[in-house]
Amino acid sequence: MSKKHVTVLMGGPDAERDVSIRSGMAVAQALKNSGEFFVEEQIIDIPSLEDIANIQCDIVFPVLHGPFGEGGPLQQLLENAGKIFVGSSSKSAELAMDKSTTKQIAIGLGIQTPKWCVLNENDTCDLPLPFVLKPIDDGSSVDVEFCNSTEDVQINKTELFKTRKQLLAEEYIQGRELTVGIVNGEPLPIIEIIPPNESYDFVAKYQSEDTQYVISPNLPTYDCVNSAMKLYEEMNILDIARVDFLLDDRGSWLLEINTMPGFTNHSLVPMAAKHIGITMDTLCASLVHAAMAR
Repeated sequence: MSKKHVTVLMGGPDAERDVSIRSGMAVAQALKNSGEFFVEEQIIDIPSLEDIANIQCDIVFPVLHGPFGEGGPLQQLLENAGKIFVGSSSKSAELAMDKSTTKQIAIGLGIQTPKWCVLNENDTCDLPLPFVLKPIDDGSSVDVEFCNSTEDVQINKTELFKTRKQLLAEEYIQGRELTVGIVNGEPLPIIEIIPPNESYDFVAKYQSEDTQYVISPNLPTYDCVNSAMKLYEEMNILDIARVDFLLDDRGSWLLEINTMPGFTNHSLVPMAAKHIGITMDTLCASLVHAAMAR
C-alpha cells in the first residue's frame, strides 16, 4: 500500500503566524517520523480557492491559529475545494472562534463562564472593575489587557480598536488556570498552568521558561473534563480541541475552546498526550487517520 500524501499548511495572516509555522513544522516532522506518510510543508498567507484546489495531496493538515486559519475561512476554502482535512468543519470552527457565541452555548449546557459583554468602538461596558479586555475572535492571549480603572479601560480600548472591530469585556476571575485537551473524542489529563507573573499571556505561553505546568493536579471535585466534553460534543468539534478554564472556590469557569491548539515545544495538548504515553508522532498520525476515516 502506497503512503498517503499529507500537506501541512501553516502561517496565515493572523497574529499567531510565527507560532503557526513552528507548530506546523513540528507536525510535519512528527508525521515524517511516523514513517506512514509522504509529507509536504506549505507556508501560506491568504490563499484563494484556486490555490487550495491546486494542492495535490490525499489530506490537508491545517495547523493555523487565529480568525482566518482556525476560525472558519480556511476551512470553508478546504470544503469548497473538496479537500479532506484534519480538524473541525468551517461552521464549528467559526462558532468556537467567537468567544461570545461559545459562552452562550456553554450557558445553555449549564457550564459557568465569566460575565461578559461585547463592545463595539463607541460602546460602554456595565461590568464592574476590574475586568479583562480581549479580542472576541483571537487566541494565545493576543491583545489581552487587564483594566483596573476607567482610565485603563479608555486607554486599552483606544489602542485595541486600532486593529480590532469588536472586543470582549470579561469579568476578572482570580483563580487557577486549567486546560483540558481532547484528541479524537477522548479527554487528556488536565494541565494546570502556573505562570511566572499574574497572567498566562503570550510571553508565558510561548517564550518564558519559567511557566510551570502541573499535569493531573490535585483539584476539588469541579468537573472540568465533563464540561469540556459536553462543549466539544455540542459544538460538533472534530479531531482535536483544547478547552480553557479558571478555577476558584465557586467552581470552574469556561474561558474558551480552541479547535487547532498549538504543537510547539511549549504546547499543552502534546504535553498532556506525552504524559499518558502518546508520542508526538503517534498523536499527529492519529489525527490524520481520524480525518481520513471520515
